[in-house]
Parts: sequence; structure tokens; C-alpha cells
Amino acid sequence: MLDPQATKAPPSLLYMVKQVELVVRSHLDELVKPSGITALQYTALTVLQRHDGLSAAQLARDSFVTAQSIADLVRSLESRGLVRRERNPRNRRELLILLTDAGRELLARYEGSMRELEERMVRDLTTHQTEQLRQALTKAWHALS
Repeated sequence: MLDPQATKAPPSLLYMVKQVELVVRSHLDELVKPSGITALQYTALTVLQRHDGLSAAQLARDSFVTAQSIADLVRSLESRGLVRRERNPRNRRELLILLTDAGRELLARYEGSMRELEERMVRDLTTHQTEQLRQALTKAWHALS
């Protein structure tokens, strides 16, 4: 008699990626909760840390949120003094979003915790496997972008 578990197809890669995303987001939310921000807000701050001075549309794309929700997200971060907006000198109609010193300090405060979370996520992988995972995820992202 065949084992019913043996004949089941493995979950799709899309499902598995979503599972990882959801568990990471849950951990991020728990880590940053004491600072009064969400995982999405934290993500936006890290995007600005890498590429300061983005338009709202660029920040939305790079932070994986809609253009509509980025306005509320930026307003909230701005009211907390974590970001500021200023006119783009090359396009006076456009506002650029910049990380403040307080935003940088918040990110620095969580740097160790975030590194520990990432290390926990890949602790059963070798250094080579971790790099292969990074490359595979990058290729997958480019294929769909």
C-alpha cells in the first residue's frame, strides 16, 4: 500500500517564498515593535539607508508597497522625525525623502538584532549555500521585475 504522504507534490516555490516572507515579517515586526514602527516602515528606512533621497514612487517600489500606502508610511516616519522631505533641486515639483540622523540612529540600534535574525534564518546552510541562495533569489527577482 502506498503512503499517501509519499505521493503528495512538494509545495510550489511561490508558496515557499511567501512562507519565508511571512515568517521574516513577523519576526521583524516583533523586533521593531518597541521603537513604535512596523516592519514595512523599517524596510523603507533601510532602503533610504542604501539610497537616500528617493522620490515617493521610487521608495514605494523599493520598499514593496503601493504608491498609495507610501504617503501614509512617509507621513508617519516624518512625524517621528525619522525622515524628512525636501524639494528635488533638479525637479522642483518633486519631493525627495531623506533619512534623518534619528532614522540612522534607529537603524543602528537594530543592526545587531537584524544580523542575528538573518544568521538564524541561514544557520543550517553553509557559507556557499547561503551565497547560492542570495544569487538564486536575485535571479528570481530579476526574472519577475
